[in-house]
Amino acid sequence: MTTASRLAGSPPASAGGFGRPAIARTRAQLADLLARPKGGTRAVVMTMGALHEGHATLIREARRAADQVVVTIFVNPLQFGPNEDLDRYPRTLEADLAVCAREGVDIVFAPKAVHETPPLVRVSAGPLGEVLEGASRPGHFDGVLTIVATLLHLVRPDIAFFGRKDAQQLVCIRRMVADLAFPVEIVGVPTVREPDGLARSSRNVYLTPPQRASALALSRSLAAGVAVSDQGAGAVLAAARAVLAAEPGIDLDYLALARPDDLGPVTGGGPALLLVAARVGTTRLIDNIELTLPAAPAATPATVAAVAATTDRTATDTGKGL
Repeated sequence: MTTASRLAGSPPASAGGFGRPAIARTRAQLADLLARPKGGTRAVVMTMGALHEGHATLIREARRAADQVVVTIFVNPLQFGPNEDLDRYPRTLEADLAVCAREGVDIVFAPKAVHETPPLVRVSAGPLGEVLEGASRPGHFDGVLTIVATLLHLVRPDIAFFGRKDAQQLVCIRRMVADLAFPVEIVGVPTVREPDGLARSSRNVYLTPPQRASALALSRSLAAGVAVSDQGAGAVLAAARAVLAAEPGIDLDYLALARPDDLGPVTGGGPALLLVAARVGTTRLIDNIELTLPAAPAATPATVAAVAATTDRTATDTGKGL
């Protein structure tokens, strides 16, 4: 039975009444907890802490789908580049544990380090890790996949839940699992947004009130693109770019249309991802939305130019990360 069918037939978990999860701080402690009889299906939700409603939604989906839920809390140094915000990334373990208890998590794995020494052997994202986020953050997805692979081995889940906000990360993880034959089902969960449309992110706490107001241009730009998606790729990009250009607080890194399965450039109709990354103040934010493009008309110089522009990078930013 697939996860989709399990979720469809399962009631949501209660919002309270759960006990405090068991906590493992080392690999040995995690192995001991996982060895205790539980039975059934195991799910994992991997996080870097600073849990918010987006993470809680992932945990609820895991709770509905599985008999045992494991949450990992680890700020992964391998995915941070030079001059990124590793040292100031929010760390709120006690608050995170309270969220996990409220949502019915069974085990929390919160190590100080996953590897005793930096791993010499790492997983490469290949070409998938060299575009979009990877172009701004070389090696980022290699660091992500290395720690995700390690945690999958340690936790041995049947299902792993990841947010669709990190669209490129999800594509890379799906491909790694398929290519390396990991025995796990990857489930993408829709982006959770604030009431005003801002995508939930642990980095939103860095935004000042004026910067937060500027950051709303990201979700507005995506909505503007979707509104004209029946007019084709060029119209989508033009509408989205106009919204971003009108907001002076946005330092755009990229705006792109890509195929949802491999992030390649869109060359025709069908499903697509509209992705945006920008710096607001010193904080780098990402967002994306799914849309459907109409069947491509006969090629003209104008439409060819529009398609070629779908991966146009308007600025370079090696600053703050996902």
